[in-house]
Order: sequence, then C-alpha cells, then structure tokens
Amino acid sequence: MSHSILIIDDEEPIAWALRRAFERDKHRVAVAATAEDGLVKARLHPPDVVFLDVKLPGMDGLTALGELKKTAPNAAVVVITAHGNLNTAVKAVEGGAFDYLAKPFELAQAVDATKRALSNRSEDTGAREALAEEDSSPDAIIGRSPAMQTVFKRIAKVAPSNACVLITGESGTGKELVARAIHANSPRRHKPLVPAHVAAFNPNLVESELFGHVKGAFTGAERARDGLLKLADGGTVFLDELADIPLPVQAKLLRVLERQEVQAVGGSDSQTVDVRIVSATHADLSSAVREGKFRHDLFFRLNVYPIHLPPLRDRVDDIPVLAEHFLRKFGVPNPAGAVPAETIAFLKSRPWPGNVRELRNALEHAAIESRGGPLRPEHFPEPSTASGPVSLTERLRSLATEWVREQVQQLEGEEPADLHLKLIEAIEPAVLDETLRQVDGNRLVAARWLGLARATVRKLIRKYHPETVDPDGDE
Repeated sequence: MSHSILIIDDEEPIAWALRRAFERDKHRVAVAATAEDGLVKARLHPPDVVFLDVKLPGMDGLTALGELKKTAPNAAVVVITAHGNLNTAVKAVEGGAFDYLAKPFELAQAVDATKRALSNRSEDTGAREALAEEDSSPDAIIGRSPAMQTVFKRIAKVAPSNACVLITGESGTGKELVARAIHANSPRRHKPLVPAHVAAFNPNLVESELFGHVKGAFTGAERARDGLLKLADGGTVFLDELADIPLPVQAKLLRVLERQEVQAVGGSDSQTVDVRIVSATHADLSSAVREGKFRHDLFFRLNVYPIHLPPLRDRVDDIPVLAEHFLRKFGVPNPAGAVPAETIAFLKSRPWPGNVRELRNALEHAAIESRGGPLRPEHFPEPSTASGPVSLTERLRSLATEWVREQVQQLEGEEPADLHLKLIEAIEPAVLDETLRQVDGNRLVAARWLGLARATVRKLIRKYHPETVDPDGDE
C-alpha cells in the first residue's frame, strides 16, 4: 500500500537518498529544504510519515515539530540530527516524535522506522512534562556515538512512565547519571531522588537502611528511623549494585513493588509509599538467578525496561567530546583546543578498563601536569590496573577497532574496500612466522595450530618468504 512521506532536510544528498529509498517502496514522497516549506506541504497534503532534520535554515526542526503536530496531527515524525544528545532526544520525544535517528544513519534504519510507524499509526509517546538537562550541567551524559544515541532514546522514552528500569554496564560507564536523567525528565522530578548504594551498606543493616526500623529493633536502634524507600516517597529510589542485596531483603523489596508498602525492621505495621525504582548493576544478574543468588520474580519486576551502557572501548569516537566536556568542568581555558590530534589518537588507543570515570580522572591529572598548556601523552598517568590486567584478546580487539576506523577514514569517498581480506593480509605473516617459531619450524604441527592443511602452510611460506628454500623439495 502506498503512503505519503514528507522529507524536511536541507542536505540534498540525504534527502535524495531517502526519496529514492521510499520511492522504491512505492511511497509518494515530497521534499522540503526548510521547515516553513515543509509546513506548507504538510498543510496541503497531510503526510503519513515525516522525516524532520533538527538543524534547518530559518525555523529549527524542534520548533517545527510542534507546528507539524498541529498541521498534521496523525503524521508519525522521525527526527534526524547530526548533533544528537540527551537534550535533543528528550525534546524530540516529548514533542511527539515517533522516533529519533542520529546522522550518519543507514537507509535501512530509516526504512525500518517508516515500516514501524505505518504499522502502528496510533502510537503516540505523548507530551513530556520535563525538560532535559543541558550538556553543561553537572549530570550531563555526553556522547554522539550511535550506541549513546540509543541510550538517549531509551531514556527519553521511559522517563515519563513509572516503569522500573534496570541499568547495566561496566563500572565507570555512568549508570548513576542515567538514573538521574530518568528522574530529572520524569513527572517525579520535583520529589526526591534517593541513591541507595547497596555495596556500601553494612551487610547486616541493608534491610534497615532500605526499610527503616523501629526503636529497639536491634542493638543500637535507640530511636525509630525511616528507611530510604520511605524517604523517597513520591520520587525515585536508585538501587546501585543490585546483586548485593541479600535474599531475605529481596523478598521484602518484591512486596514494595507489588503492593507499594514498606514494613520497618521490628515493626508490625506497613506504610504505604509511592516510589519508582531504578536499579543498576555491573554483575550478570541472569547468572545470579540461575545460581539461586537472586530471586527470578524480583529480577523480572525490576527489569521491565533495560538500558545497557556501552563500555568506552565501544564508543571511542566520543572521547574528543568527553575530553572537551571534562576539561571545561576543570576550568581549562579553551578546552576545545587543549587536546591536540596526537593526544586524541593516544587516548583512543588506550583500553580504559575504568571507562568514562577513568578517562575523567586521567584528564584531570593531565590538566594539572600540563600547567595550562596543551595536553600531551606524557602528561597522562599510566593505564589503570585497578580493574585487572587487560587481556591480549582485548588489546587485539582494541587495535582491530582502531585499524578499521583508520582504514575507513583514509578511504572516505572511495569504493568500500574488502577490510576482511586486508586485515588477513596485514596479520597473516606475523601469525604464520610466530607459529613456526613456537613449534621450531615443524610445518605439520604449525598446520594443526593454524587449522590449515600442510600444503596451505607451504604456500603461505612461499608467498611471504619467496627466498626460503623448501626442505620438502617442492621448490
């Protein structure tokens, strides 16, 4: 079935590519280079789907979004931008956008968004009552990578609801920042956000910390005290390091989720509370459930809407903007120019087992060492070993990631290269030579280690070392 699609984008190559893709699917397509022209076209011929760029000459896309919802209220609007952040994502979704794409995006993503919009025309994420935090705020989440755009989108979608959110990710990826962003963009934002860092509690007092206690409930309980769940009434509780909650306390927490009631330690009466629970862990809770260390019913209640934070090694392109953000917080003059290209390359090559937290601390160290000058590699501390040594496999993966990025950047504008073949050609000689060294030149054993036929190993030796005399007499 043919539908009407309106593309509002002043970048001709993008508009042209989108138009061709949708016309191939037999849709009627109109294109506008400005929001004003797009609104006129939408008024004359109401579209089913609109692709709306944020940065436009004249009226910007987010302003036009509100006008579009009046002009074509039934249209599903997909916002696209080259400068995606949490602020943009939340404003787009709170303005009624159906979806949000960050440039550069694959045409397949746009086509998929259109199919989803057309199959569920009635979906409306509704208006948001909260404003997003600006990038300059202390709790800003920084990132322009596709992985972080996904995080922004999920925060924007879940924030207005009361759903439980489970944030996963390695230590240092910013799980508490995500929890704060969810609360700040929710209707509960005027009520408390109460962090409960379970790992920091005395194991014997976790129940008391969360649920409170009555006077005399245990030795040292000289007066009654409300727990963190009660203190957060009307707001949000952030349960960090969820896996550390003892099993008996897990049962009481499940009651809070099911009945919105808390019972203080030593007490017999229950108190009604209205709290939203956002939790976080770096542990594998699925394994903990299988091992009987975490209740499966509680896991499912807390994991209504998961958000996974990528490690820094999977979003190294965010390092320049993270560096600028942190240096601005440290009061470094001209933070945009304080990190030369060679230093950025150096930072991208490091493994960062401590993720964004480790990067922040390293930048602060370097800012002190540089004494107001440009930050150089020698100003940074040695790589952290607090999270354990980085395995050779991790180092290899990191180097492969950097190699692919370099190849694509060098060949930008040209026909795509066979990176798989190029990578094999780059590493094959080293793998072959070292394997032969390790087995004292025994080609049969080397072939077994390499998973190749002996004749193939012989051909590789001739390929990379044509001067070698073949002891098998094949030369």
